[in-house]
Amino acid sequence: MGTTTRLVLASNNAKKLAELQQLFAPLGVTLVTQGSLGIAEAEEPFGSFVENALVKARHAARLSGLPALADDSGLAVEALNGAPGVLSARYASLFGRPKSDAENNRALLEQLQPFAAPSQRAARFVCALVAVRSTTDPEPLIAMGRWQGQILSAQVGEGGFGYDPLMFIPSLGRSVAELSAAEKNALSHRALAAADLVAQMREVWHLG
Repeated sequence: MGTTTRLVLASNNAKKLAELQQLFAPLGVTLVTQGSLGIAEAEEPFGSFVENALVKARHAARLSGLPALADDSGLAVEALNGAPGVLSARYASLFGRPKSDAENNRALLEQLQPFAAPSQRAARFVCALVAVRSTTDPEPLIAMGRWQGQILSAQVGEGGFGYDPLMFIPSLGRSVAELSAAEKNALSHRALAAADLVAQMREVWHLG
């Protein structure tokens, strides 16, 4: 990789960009969104987080000519056989509703109504991070992070985004939406995956 310091982030999510930029700061890299380079979002046709992250990273690398980083993440609820899974961002659309954080949360609570006990509402946030040096890179770097918790019966907290107000972390006694940005960046599924990927980038790409 030499002196390369720019990576294309295969996302246009401003909150995700800010989170990942901070997590990858130790490497001295700068993340630029694919949208800022005029690159449209890739299709995400697969059923797993890793496969979707890989196709997004290759797409961004191919159209930018730069190394690329992609994140595919979501919520997996055990009682729902891993749903919403890769459809986390548009879960409400499965039930004929517009996709939004509020509608996604409402749909999740409705699907979990038969499961009232906390022990029946085990869930985890899952993050797959993939980095490629080029679209034909035969050795993509892949990291997974998981953050275990339980789904609450109502939203708690004002911070974060997505399913954060419904995700309760028993070891902290708070929902993810009640955590500060610093706490979330230290503990989250994305933080765990990023720490792994940073180590791989140092070893394989000789960054940092």
